[in-house]
Amino acid sequence: MNDASQLEVPLGDKVLDRDTSGPAQREGNSDRLFQYGVMAFLVILMMMMIVPFWNVVAVAFSGPIASMARGIILWPREFSAEGFRIVWVNLNLQQAFINSVIVTTIGTVLHVALSCFAAYVLIQRNLPGKTIMLVFILATMAIPGELIMIPLYIVNKQLGLLNTLWALIFSGMISGFSILLLRNFFAGVPYDLAESAKIDGASDFRIFRSIYLPLSQAGIATIALFELVSRWNQFLPVILYINDSSKYTLQVALNALVTENLGTSGTSMVTPNVRMAGIVIAILPLVILYPFMQKYFVKGITLGSVKE
Repeated sequence: MNDASQLEVPLGDKVLDRDTSGPAQREGNSDRLFQYGVMAFLVILMMMMIVPFWNVVAVAFSGPIASMARGIILWPREFSAEGFRIVWVNLNLQQAFINSVIVTTIGTVLHVALSCFAAYVLIQRNLPGKTIMLVFILATMAIPGELIMIPLYIVNKQLGLLNTLWALIFSGMISGFSILLLRNFFAGVPYDLAESAKIDGASDFRIFRSIYLPLSQAGIATIALFELVSRWNQFLPVILYINDSSKYTLQVALNALVTENLGTSGTSMVTPNVRMAGIVIAILPLVILYPFMQKYFVKGITLGSVKE
């Protein structure tokens, strides 16, 4: 059997072999080279993200003296978990961790609940002034946070919320982005389902709870993940509203731990393994939680962005 890449054309007593695989083969080689280049780029990018994180973990589990050595290490030297005990007990990072858990949990629940209520209201067909409401919501997204920083401080001061965790919980409790994203999700739910439920005597809250919330789980999980990460990494509002160090959240406490030469006593120095142990404690909850919410996150971004 002749090679598929060649055509034999009879011409008298001669046979001409014409190679037709040249351009196609070159195109295939170019595609493979492009794929290899993309793969190499992604591997390099992945290593640029993994190596620093792994170095942090390795230093955190190293001994105090070994952790002070220069250079990048990918395996603990003089394995020890002493850094975690010092940063958790001696430096009282546990209080900052508890504060972050309280602010993140309560703030995320309130944010998601208020966003769901507002989005449900905005999909009602007979709602008067709906266009004006949407314009105002979009306008809030265009205002920089720095512009309203001082007014928010004054409001919290007049309400007596300074130096309390409630100031952090109420900060950013609602956002236009969350409302509009959930509104797109709710608008994708067939309106006939709500109409049928109303005919059967269901109240608006029953329709909201039994129809719209179950069918919009991906969008709700997406908003919850955004808000959870944002509140867990909250930094500027803490500096703005909190002066009492016992009310600091984890990120502010870590900033003081990493950038300042604080000590466990008046004379001892915070070694690198202690600082890296604090960073590992701050990252670990998000690393554990994200894989469980990733499927909802991807689906929420793709489906909620466009209304069909």
